[in-house]
Amino acid sequence: MARRFTDATGLLNDLLDRYEGGAASPIAHPDYDAFPSVVAADAFLKQVALAEEIGAVILGRGRGARRDQIAHVRLQAAEPLYHHLGRIPSSQIARDAGTRLVAGLALDGRLAEPVSSIADAWGRGKSWHGFFASDVDKLRGAFALAQAVLDGKHLDVDYKTFSRKIVGDSKALEHVEGAVVRLLGGILELPPGARPREALRTIGLERFAPPLLIAGQIDLDGADLSSICPHYLGIAPKEADRIRFRKPPAYVLTIENFASFNRHITEADPDRLGATLYVGGYPSLATQQALRVIGEMVSPQTPIFHWSDIDPDGTWIFHTIERAFGRLLRPHLMSVDIAERSGQVPPRKGAPARCPAESCIAELAAYLAQEGAKTVEQEELDPKLPLS
Repeated sequence: MARRFTDATGLLNDLLDRYEGGAASPIAHPDYDAFPSVVAADAFLKQVALAEEIGAVILGRGRGARRDQIAHVRLQAAEPLYHHLGRIPSSQIARDAGTRLVAGLALDGRLAEPVSSIADAWGRGKSWHGFFASDVDKLRGAFALAQAVLDGKHLDVDYKTFSRKIVGDSKALEHVEGAVVRLLGGILELPPGARPREALRTIGLERFAPPLLIAGQIDLDGADLSSICPHYLGIAPKEADRIRFRKPPAYVLTIENFASFNRHITEADPDRLGATLYVGGYPSLATQQALRVIGEMVSPQTPIFHWSDIDPDGTWIFHTIERAFGRLLRPHLMSVDIAERSGQVPPRKGAPARCPAESCIAELAAYLAQEGAKTVEQEELDPKLPLS
């Protein structure tokens, strides 16, 4: 569609905008039907004629009865037009912003790699994931926060305190967390389908760790809970070492979904034969550390299972929990057969976890990477004992 203007400055800037976006000789048109008066039209034509005099644009004329009328304005030379409008080229703005972006920051080499692509996008007048050159100071903070994560400065510090300590603003991280995740995504193994805050939780950066919920025949050190028989117990993940098993559990089962967790301990295992834990979706780093502690409490012969959605995120969560336990983890109600029997092909396919061949989830991950693979939300399945 032809671009039409009644404001000469707007037309000339539009030509430069499109030039910066990659158009070699952009064209725009006067909007004669929209001029509010003859005076306004004359002023418009004088301004574009002046731009022609300095060699910035070429004015195309009409034909026939309109041969004396300007039909279009074509950009001929960008440099004199920049000077004429008092406008700084986006390439120069991008160079200056790119220099400021990481000046004085001691960055991991892998973290510095995106800088050139960011400056390139800015040089074309584009954004980098929503950040323009005018946002350089905000994005600079994202680089500083990402580097602090790589340095381990986020561990044992809550979300806002970490942000305040690194960039002097407790709310800065929440404004750039998407950029922080993108910068770290090529360095750390983060869940590809997670929202930024969920992804940051998995590496230990969260407001405060959610409680660890566990159901089974358990006590706390120094406290006999056998007479209370709670539905489940909620503790801070860092207190996992206080758990005592009244009798060895027949199995350990971690569950991603809260509804499935409640259904399992109510319907499938009301006698608490096993130890069932709710991991809260993408497990936080504190939860991962708690799972390792609990895994070391049970016998090496005690089977450990995980139950998630049968989808790419589910395989990522499985593999994360597998690494947390540091021992064999078996999938529960997560199989290719169940997917084929009960699932549906999703509208959009995500990237399954990169699992080692020896992982028990590797077969499902390979299946989910195929075209036409089906997925299943775990709430659609009735719970059952993993040993049945």
